[in-house]
Amino acid sequence: MKPLRIIFAGTPDFAVPSLAALLDAPADRAQMPPLEVVAVYTQPDRPAGRGRQLQASPVKALALTRGLPVVQPESLKKDPDAVARLAAFEADLMVVVAYGLLLPVSVLDAPRLGCVNVHASLLPRWRGAAPIQRALLAGDTETGVCIMQMEAGLDTGPVYHRVATPIGPRDTGADLHDRLAALGAGALIDALPGIADGSLMPEPQAEDRVTYAHKLTKDEAIIDWHQPAEHIGRMIRAYNPWPVAQTRLDAETLRIWSAEIDAERATQAAPGTVIGAGKSGIEVAAGRGIVRIVRLQPPGKRAMAAVDFLNARSLDGARLG
Repeated sequence: MKPLRIIFAGTPDFAVPSLAALLDAPADRAQMPPLEVVAVYTQPDRPAGRGRQLQASPVKALALTRGLPVVQPESLKKDPDAVARLAAFEADLMVVVAYGLLLPVSVLDAPRLGCVNVHASLLPRWRGAAPIQRALLAGDTETGVCIMQMEAGLDTGPVYHRVATPIGPRDTGADLHDRLAALGAGALIDALPGIADGSLMPEPQAEDRVTYAHKLTKDEAIIDWHQPAEHIGRMIRAYNPWPVAQTRLDAETLRIWSAEIDAERATQAAPGTVIGAGKSGIEVAAGRGIVRIVRLQPPGKRAMAAVDFLNARSLDGARLG
């Protein structure tokens, strides 16, 4: 059977399981053609860490260990030479997972079978840049991954395959990121045989159910203690590990990594008031209910248990916000 020539395009940790799955797909799997990753596209090395040294993306790191050609254009939309180079690989399919660069129509049409995307939501819900966090913030009870055919629009293409997973009451953005990255890799391998031979037909998305997952900003992670405790708890879970929910204590900014919520507990204290502090955490009045901070991070220090933070200071009567 003729190998399926694949260009892989991805950048962050989320994309690594999908690339690894393509490289390690069992050759004897029923109906699966041999897979040949002919090139890996990833964003250019970026400064990272305190030293601001150039750092390869997680996808590039894996590609280099497996001896794959790595291509890192600054743009595919404004560089005709980069598009010509991509077309020269004569790929059957391009697999895109959190690549981070816009793909012009000339790139979408270059592979024989076009481009498919591993997207971390149950489309058409949460098209866009931050589907994991937006699902948590909205209080969704379910999310998942979709394998979709890419079009010029933002996540508008028809869907080949989808896999759902429940969102647990303690799931964080980090938890869902890792789970969906693994689910996406499995869903990709499941869908590939049907995509390759044309037997799997993609289904158009229902336009009347579209929602958008707008890009995260640091400003939206500032806690408004007048909001209900349930909403604040979703913020804390969604923004872990970035940008991390935060609040002010006097002149300091505290980053809140985890908390427990008592949505029904009543208090007469003003929102943001510390109403209890002890071994179980720091209890703060919300607009409705109580938020018990369990893990936090003071400026210039590592994240710590709330009880350890309390060893160094008293919060009696303190106000956050």
